[in-house]
Amino acid sequence: MQKERSKKKISKKKEIVTELSVYGLDGKVVGSIQLDKELFDGKVNKVLLYEANKMYEDNKRHGTVSTKNRSEVAGGGVKPWRQKGTGRARVGSIRNPLWRHGGVVFGPEPRDHSFAIPKKAARKALLSSLNVRLNENMVKGIVKITLDKPKTKEFQTILDNLKLEGKTLIVVDGNDQSVTRSSRNIADVTLKEARNINARDVLLNNNVIIEKEAFEKLTARLR
Repeated sequence: MQKERSKKKISKKKEIVTELSVYGLDGKVVGSIQLDKELFDGKVNKVLLYEANKMYEDNKRHGTVSTKNRSEVAGGGVKPWRQKGTGRARVGSIRNPLWRHGGVVFGPEPRDHSFAIPKKAARKALLSSLNVRLNENMVKGIVKITLDKPKTKEFQTILDNLKLEGKTLIVVDGNDQSVTRSSRNIADVTLKEARNINARDVLLNNNVIIEKEAFEKLTARLR
């Protein structure tokens, strides 16, 4: 029985997505994109994703937190009482860390939290994040999004046609002001150009909608 169970476990493998459906603005499938098997092989490097996400998060930190030590606190230039003869403990300044309103010992100082991982590692992290969403079947292709004028209602109609739930990342080929302005007032929707997305953008969103031309450029970037 144990051998049979082990064989069943070994035989179960995740199906690798080899094709990406392309949808029209009306939500109907109009074509497909063949995925590069060498790139989109379903493998996910969790350690690399952690490092990349940590880098993007730390680079956003301002690092302005600060405290004053005893030399920076105003006042306390005069010795409170003489060194000997009073029966009290010796004190050199009323701003010493043991006293109320005194300085802080080993407190935080302003510093730069940012760091960088190699470009190759960042590129592989982006690839791993895309593989995560592909394994979950949360990536959809779409034809080029075009609008005659900025209209949030028309852009929302496109999203409704695609039947999306949760946060959505829309990856476009170029910067179209009509599309950008139409999408910026919709909650849980992030619109970015293919050249600007990173692993954190993909992982923060449940759905990834990418234009066909943008996907081709993104694939070339990942090679």
